[in-house]
Amino acid sequence: MAYQVIIPAAGQGKRMGAGRNKILLEIDKQPIFIHTLRIFELDENCEGIYLAINPQDEKEMKELLNEYHISKVIALAPGGKERQHSIYNALKCVKQEGIILVHDAARPFIDKRHLDLLVKAAEKNGAAILAVPVKDTVKKAAGNIVTETVERSSLWAVQTPQAFRFSFLMNAYEKAFADHFLGTDDASLVERIGQDVMIVEGNYDNIKLTTPEDLYFAEAIIRKRMGNQP
Repeated sequence: MAYQVIIPAAGQGKRMGAGRNKILLEIDKQPIFIHTLRIFELDENCEGIYLAINPQDEKEMKELLNEYHISKVIALAPGGKERQHSIYNALKCVKQEGIILVHDAARPFIDKRHLDLLVKAAEKNGAAILAVPVKDTVKKAAGNIVTETVERSSLWAVQTPQAFRFSFLMNAYEKAFADHFLGTDDASLVERIGQDVMIVEGNYDNIKLTTPEDLYFAEAIIRKRMGNQP
C-alpha cells in the first residue's frame, strides 16, 4: 500500500494570531509540522513527502528537517496565494503514478491505522477521504434568522489526509486551473470531474490546529496518548 504525500505548509496562520507560520509553533517541545512529518517519516508505506512552503520559511524549515532527521522530503515547492495553488505546485513535482495523499501540516494527530484504511480505499475506489460524523445540531440561516434545521445523519466533517490516484488528482487540478475554479478541498475538485469519493470514518482526535484554543486541545491529546502507552 505504498503512497506519497503532499503537505501544504505555506499558510500564515492569521487565526492563530502568532505573528508567524503557525506550524512552526511548538507543542510538546517540537514544532507542529515536525510532529506531522514524523508520522509519514516512520510509516514504511510512505515513499516520499512533498512540502509546499513559504520561501521566507525555507531556511528555518530546512534546519528543522535536518535537526529532527526527516529524510523523506523529496521536494520543497513554492507556496501559492491559496492552499489550492500550493498543492498544485507540489503536485507538479511528483514524478510517478500511484496513490497520492494530501494532508494538512497543522493536523499532527493522524494515526497509521487510518492511513492504511484510507490508502486501501483509494486503491480500490480511486478517491477517498477521512471524515467523522457531525455531532452538533446544524442550522441554516439567513443573516441571524434560522431558516432550516439540517438533518445531520447524512453530514460528515471532513478531515485530511485525502487520498487519490495520482492521475485523478492531476486531472482535477488541471481542469480547476483551466476553469479558474477554487474548491473547498481536494475532494471537491475530484468530485467536479465526475469521480466518486469514498468516505473512511476517521477519529475525532485528528484535529486541525487553527486557533490558540486548539493548542490546549493538542496538549490534551498528547497527554491522553502518553497515558495510553504501555
